[in-house]
Amino acid sequence: MPTAYAKHFKPNETPQSEPIREDQVKNSAGGFVWSVDSWTRLDRFLILGTEKGTYYASEQKITRENAKSVVDLIKKDGERVVARVLEISNAGRAYKNDAALFVLALCFAEGDARTKAVAKDALPKVARTGTHLFTFLEYVNSLRGWGRGLKSAVAQWYDSLSADNLALQLTKYKERNGWSHRDALRLAHPKTKDEDKNWLYRFAVGKVTDFTEAPAFIAACESVKTAKARDAADYVRKYNLPREVLPTEVLTDPLVWEALLEKMPMTAMIRNLATMTRIGAIKPMAKWTSEVNKRLTDKERLTKGRIHPIQLLAALTTYSAGHGARGQNSWTPVQAVNDALDKAFYLSFDAIEPTGKRIMLAVDVSGSMGGGTICGVPGLTPRHGAAAMALTIANAESNYAIYGFGTRFEPLNISPRMRLDTAMNNMNLPFQGTDCALPMLHAIKEKMEIDAFIVITDSETWAGHAHPKQALDQYRAKFGIPAKLVVVGMVSNGFTIADPNDRGMLDVVGFSTDTPTVIADFIRE
Repeated sequence: MPTAYAKHFKPNETPQSEPIREDQVKNSAGGFVWSVDSWTRLDRFLILGTEKGTYYASEQKITRENAKSVVDLIKKDGERVVARVLEISNAGRAYKNDAALFVLALCFAEGDARTKAVAKDALPKVARTGTHLFTFLEYVNSLRGWGRGLKSAVAQWYDSLSADNLALQLTKYKERNGWSHRDALRLAHPKTKDEDKNWLYRFAVGKVTDFTEAPAFIAACESVKTAKARDAADYVRKYNLPREVLPTEVLTDPLVWEALLEKMPMTAMIRNLATMTRIGAIKPMAKWTSEVNKRLTDKERLTKGRIHPIQLLAALTTYSAGHGARGQNSWTPVQAVNDALDKAFYLSFDAIEPTGKRIMLAVDVSGSMGGGTICGVPGLTPRHGAAAMALTIANAESNYAIYGFGTRFEPLNISPRMRLDTAMNNMNLPFQGTDCALPMLHAIKEKMEIDAFIVITDSETWAGHAHPKQALDQYRAKFGIPAKLVVVGMVSNGFTIADPNDRGMLDVVGFSTDTPTVIADFIRE
């Protein structure tokens, strides 16, 4: 089929291995595309990260390139960088917070005085848990030394917490990445007139031996260490103890998990679905199964809990499989929970208003999309993520067609009427090269009237006889339709097939919670 396209559409065509303009750059596969601007690259990095790299580029290389780009932006406008970190992190647009914490650490290391000041104020808002703080400390410690400004920022992080929240952070998030609260407090030396917080600081650094005057929450955390399951459940209900402070022995009892579920945060609930199913707290027709499903399909809860679509996609993939990635534990999935996770995935995106336009969804299924992972989730490749993103958009539209392409172009056997895990299983296709011009060339050949092409790809295109830009121009000229092209970037590299000089082409970051809405608004304009 690619040779047939080349035969019919030779005028104004240039092989993708050659540039069509001086402003193009060579991608990691050897094809010529455009560089995304530095701010778009920052967004990609914050939302997608670089864990596990890509098919053509290693994680180390991508992280180094993104870091250099971020440092240049910090030098140019550090306050804007911090503002972008805050916006994406607080809105829950990224699956993981690590990239935001890394960029904030770069602001402390490379920013001017004003950038460091706004980064200091942003730290408690971006590092929302002890684990976040420890991750930030590990990043910043590898970039610079502990000066007065950093010590002040860490002290401010602790001072910003209420006594109750401080007690929770000290017990639930004890250590991570080689850091503990004891390490951080000894370096930062926060000062406060709040006696409850001062007691907690002494407790954190190991200076408390007598718990007779301990806050009730801390006393309960100590007492529960030797409790039996029923008593542990009572402690959980009375003091709202988190799972992390409970002894391992009681975590095999459904009574304890039922107590935890009463006030369990959304992230913790989703993370522990398999465990609760395995030990019997969640089972068909049970009270808590119904409650879990109700919470999963509550749009407001998902938003307030900053539940990211990737988190739900990963949960559905693992839960429906009935075993963990390493196969150490197994469970029998509850169908109702599978269905609730599927529905939650679509709900986790911003509300999408249908465009009413004729849309071709073209999913890159080439070899490069089968390498690496989406946001570091084991087994979830960019190819799988692209299929899920296509179904998200299709779920809101009525006039669409979904195709897959590499060096061939063919309908995909997926539909929003399928459950997501089933659709993704249908994406295990043979590896191919990449030709991102095929969607437009196919529409020309088949005389299809299309208002918008949505190409979901890593932009590592190289195999075609014409550039995607040339194919889109041919389509517009032949049919007189001002068709738009949206490029959904699925990895954190610096490439796009969207011509920055064409107002009918848009480059967006895949798997931001607002991506489908941004696409719909652009197509509707």
